[in-house]
Amino acid sequence: MRGLPSRFLFALVAAGLTVGHASAESTRTSLSTYGTPGLIENPTARSLNDGEFAFTSSLVGPTLRNTLTFQILPRVSGSFRYTRIDGAQRDGTANFDRSFDISFQLLEETNIRPAVALGLRDFLGTGIYSGEYIVATKSFGSKLEVSGGIGWGRFAGRDSFTNPLGIIDDRFETRPNNSAEEGGQIEAGNWFRGPASIFGGVAYHLNDRTSLFAEYSTDTYEIDTLRNLVDISSPLNLGLQYRFRNGIDLKAFVVGGNEIGAQFTYVINPAKSPNPGGREKTPRPIGNRDALAVAEWNNSALGGGEKAVTRVLGARLADEGIALQGFDMQGTRATVRIENNRWGVNAQAAGRAARAMATTLPPQVEEFTVVFQNNGVPNSKVVTKRSDLENLEFDYDGAAKTYDRARIEDAAGLGRIGEITGTYPIFDYGLTPYVAFSFFDPDNPLRAEAGAQLSASFRPAPGLTFAGKFRYPFAGNIGDSDRVSDSLIEPVRTNAVLYARESDFEVSKLTAEYMFRPGKDLFGRVTAGYLESMFGGISAELLWYPVGSRLALGTEINYVKQRDFDMLFGFQDYSVVTGHASAYYDFGNGFLGQVDAGRYLAGDWGATIGLDREFKNGFRVGGYFTLTDVSSTDFGEGSFDKGIRFEVPLSWITGKPSKTVLKQTIRPVTRDGGARLNVDNRLHRSVRDYRGKELSDGWGRYLR
Repeated sequence: MRGLPSRFLFALVAAGLTVGHASAESTRTSLSTYGTPGLIENPTARSLNDGEFAFTSSLVGPTLRNTLTFQILPRVSGSFRYTRIDGAQRDGTANFDRSFDISFQLLEETNIRPAVALGLRDFLGTGIYSGEYIVATKSFGSKLEVSGGIGWGRFAGRDSFTNPLGIIDDRFETRPNNSAEEGGQIEAGNWFRGPASIFGGVAYHLNDRTSLFAEYSTDTYEIDTLRNLVDISSPLNLGLQYRFRNGIDLKAFVVGGNEIGAQFTYVINPAKSPNPGGREKTPRPIGNRDALAVAEWNNSALGGGEKAVTRVLGARLADEGIALQGFDMQGTRATVRIENNRWGVNAQAAGRAARAMATTLPPQVEEFTVVFQNNGVPNSKVVTKRSDLENLEFDYDGAAKTYDRARIEDAAGLGRIGEITGTYPIFDYGLTPYVAFSFFDPDNPLRAEAGAQLSASFRPAPGLTFAGKFRYPFAGNIGDSDRVSDSLIEPVRTNAVLYARESDFEVSKLTAEYMFRPGKDLFGRVTAGYLESMFGGISAELLWYPVGSRLALGTEINYVKQRDFDMLFGFQDYSVVTGHASAYYDFGNGFLGQVDAGRYLAGDWGATIGLDREFKNGFRVGGYFTLTDVSSTDFGEGSFDKGIRFEVPLSWITGKPSKTVLKQTIRPVTRDGGARLNVDNRLHRSVRDYRGKELSDGWGRYLR
């Protein structure tokens, strides 16, 4: 998986250094070596706090498990695990395994009853850790916790007995062999089947930092024991954990009587920023408009009239990181057209713009309209009364009251009325270092490349942008991999190593893009050129997105050709028409759904279903899966495309306002089935933050 931005890794490291104090203030759940709530290896019925992330790395004998767990809902968590088992292959080399878990807390603990949870371990993977369990956990006082449960699959390796579910159907008594040759398939027919075993354990908290663990484990490490990789002679596991105030937990333990292990755990809560109050400068006081009339040098005909007002207003907005691209003043109404270059929450940008208007415009101007533009194209507008700002500036509930009195409307049809002379052309460029990573190569799970990157853009008119991204690698080993495509379908992604090996100076992207408004609630995009590192051609998109709607609908069509491996200007013979119809829906409470159905780069037909959770500070995490008419056998390892994606606002880490968002999608396996074109500026993500629903969600920062 090539192209993980170095700044995304920096974000995770920085979060580890800065967010821990906030996490430590909440009650943290102990996690097992599998990265899920547990004692040492056994699960418990505890859960993380809603929305929390847990990063866990544990070493048990020759096994290194690295797990990411996310508390999706208060009672539902999901985990992705990447495991290295040294010497597990028949030739003595390491085996690498990817697996997914899910857990449901069925009951919360009360004074009388225990908490109860049901879990599926490795339900989507090769199945080497596959098992299901039901577990209960009860606290006795503030120091002692007792857990016990019944498990199937890998949980039934010791002291097993006939499955009690056999009284429902005798098919539960036998567990079928894993038939997923390529891994990655959901083997629901195995769940809760076969022999069962009872497991349990206790946790004793000496104080708020130190805990002792003892458990009876039913996992015999059968395959690892047969290959003399571990020595498991006892069902008793013992552990000691120390909890640091910065959110890090360290645990040492003994598994099976002989295997000494260690574990590192770090938990963060995306909803809690390291700087919850923010580190932006204080907003400009609105003041009294009558007193403002004295300042004739900037707001009256004697002081230069509208030209002077425009000049001063532009300077004040620029000081707020907002570009003034249009200004019109008619009687008691004034309109500004702005491009927000600083504020991650656009409602806050609207508030800052309104304050600048209130402290600059003549006293008779009562109605302010702030038009948000993206690449020079009007998106939405916020209409507020000056008197509301004056009256509610210091009101305890001022944000809510200003929202009730404001109007958020679509801004289509404005054309170039009021555009400030000299706004265009706009030229921007930057020269920065870059680091790209490749993950999950079985020969070397982590490869990297470092070099210099030049990005440049030129916008001669609203909506029209010429952009390029050029890279020159200085060092790295991504191209050293000797893995070649074994795809049974068109190799549209599995030749990534050849692109790394045969390229030096890279034209990563070179495009002409035009964004426009075909009509009310409609957005359009046409992009042509070298669209991404592997494909070039033309892409067109249309989006319907009413300003206050939870639903948006879009369609995209592309004609592309595969680029030469040197990533310069040539093409290979393969070409394809690809495209999708898309539906986007905001379910509320931060949950966003997306369905894309159509044709993919390899010519396969199918659909991608995604679900993301977005926090109010912009931190976002989600996942997706794609099913097409490519069979699991033809797809290859992993059986179908799936992944986890993250977005971390830089402002979440630093506390300073910023539009920069660090993004990454992690695919356990990158194959050719379900592969989609990576074109920049797809419309929904480009315009969503300016629409009514998003503006209203961020309105709490309007007066900040």
